[in-house]
Amino acid sequence: MIATATLYFNRMSPERIGVLLAVLAATGFSMKAIFVKLAYGAAPIDPITTLSLRMLFSLPLFLWIGRNVLFSGPALSRGNWGMLVALGLLGYYGASILDFMGLQYISAGLERLILFTYPTITLLIGVLFMGHALRKSQVAAVVLSYVGIGIAFWHDLSFTENTTELLLGAALVFGSAISYALYSAGTEGMVRKIGSLRFAVLATLVSTVATQIHFVSSQPISDLVQPAPVYFYCAAMAVFSTVLPVVWQSMAIRSIGSARAVLIGTLGPVLSIVFAWALLAEPISVYQLIGAGFVLAGVYLVWRTR
Repeated sequence: MIATATLYFNRMSPERIGVLLAVLAATGFSMKAIFVKLAYGAAPIDPITTLSLRMLFSLPLFLWIGRNVLFSGPALSRGNWGMLVALGLLGYYGASILDFMGLQYISAGLERLILFTYPTITLLIGVLFMGHALRKSQVAAVVLSYVGIGIAFWHDLSFTENTTELLLGAALVFGSAISYALYSAGTEGMVRKIGSLRFAVLATLVSTVATQIHFVSSQPISDLVQPAPVYFYCAAMAVFSTVLPVVWQSMAIRSIGSARAVLIGTLGPVLSIVFAWALLAEPISVYQLIGAGFVLAGVYLVWRTR
């Protein structure tokens, strides 16, 4: 069976391979919230400890993958290092800790929908602070995305017994989306200067250091001692929802271009809803799927006009 699969893969065109890699990346990213929820269910673990374990498992893999490019290229200026530190704090640290905190209170499906508003937030950042023009189609994209969030939010509101926790969780995840949008807005320039893989490794290193400082300043070291299932879920999150999706996405972009890879990535919210229903027994409804459709339509309009 493995030999047959290998032969079929070798016969695939580069374009089909690129599409497959983009689908794998979307699947991996969409599983992150599922792994977090499973870790929370396996033991009474807090968000910073969960994030700390994720980064500790991820960093050696990133360093190994990027070992040939980490010290290659021109030396970084003080300004480049400052931007790198700022983006590292916004990305895998800032956005992640807010996201992990929010997942204590809301469903994985709603989390992914709210988090996926970051393309429209990135668009607004460009308009408000970077002098970009705002087109009618982009206004429509923003409206569609937030109508979709409203529909999905109403779905979760009808199932919750604690409205305060739902509002808090949604606010935290929306803060995560803003943090990731700021990270996304600043990433393009840094990637041009130092390369995508080198940037990913260095930004991950910054995020890991920030996460561990947060952990040791707020938690006892003994909190890293967790039941085996927690280690399994955090390691799986590091491999399948952090490191591999980054590599797959990078390879997909080289094969089919960034626009098509990003559009395929819009499968993420729908996949999260399905995985949450299948693995976490979270309720799913027509309203939730309609909300996902609005969000995906908004993201499509954002990327079509870029």
